[in-house]
Amino acid sequence: MEYKNLEELIDVVRRLRAPNGCEWDREQTHYSLRPNMLEEAYEAVDAIDDNDMKHLQEELGDVLLQVLLHSQIADDEGSFTIEDVAKELKDKLIHRHPHVFGNVKVNSTSEILANWDKLKQEEKSHRKSAMDGISKSQAALISAQKISKHAVKTGFEWTDEESLYDCIKSEYEEFKEAKNNNNKAEMEEEFGDILFATVNLARWNKIDAEQALLKANKKFMKRFRKMEELATKPLNEYTFNEFDDLWKQAKAQTK
Repeated sequence: MEYKNLEELIDVVRRLRAPNGCEWDREQTHYSLRPNMLEEAYEAVDAIDDNDMKHLQEELGDVLLQVLLHSQIADDEGSFTIEDVAKELKDKLIHRHPHVFGNVKVNSTSEILANWDKLKQEEKSHRKSAMDGISKSQAALISAQKISKHAVKTGFEWTDEESLYDCIKSEYEEFKEAKNNNNKAEMEEEFGDILFATVNLARWNKIDAEQALLKANKKFMKRFRKMEELATKPLNEYTFNEFDDLWKQAKAQTK
């Protein structure tokens, strides 16, 4: 299979960054493009959630553009090239899949993942803490779940799910106590503990906390839009009981 378009795309990005290229592209840095990297990744995820393959194709192109731009900036600075990026990824994938590219025998995906973690630890032998390697820039819920998973690998885990529920309840009580004391700093801290403990409940049940909240956000927005459609007067004129009835109607019509 030929990759003519991919090679031409790399040349297009190189030309955009060249002295006679695009002024905007030439001004970009790794840091200035940071928001774009996050935005394009999230838009690709939206396309996946919508099962929109045409949109996904477009968004993956935008994600690829970010990879190529960062690689070209690094190339311009003499740090690395897109070829270096591809080689490192290729070598990593081959090394972490000995059951495909080597003679290792596996009987399940759990064994594959166990091998992956073992090989990754060997590659990252310089890391001393279980908390090393966790991104500081990713979404807080994603980060919390990853922190929790890393801690659990050391054996730091609740004895059972009921003890986790007890922990969540105790965090709520501590938040209420901070609120009763009108201590805003402690309220913020205890609210963070509530969220972190709740993320652990998601992990315990193999639920992706970030995806769960994204789905809840979308569900709420869908129902709220239906409320706006059903409303017979401005929403700010509704009483609590009227809002409750309207919400129930919207909920029934958007299932």
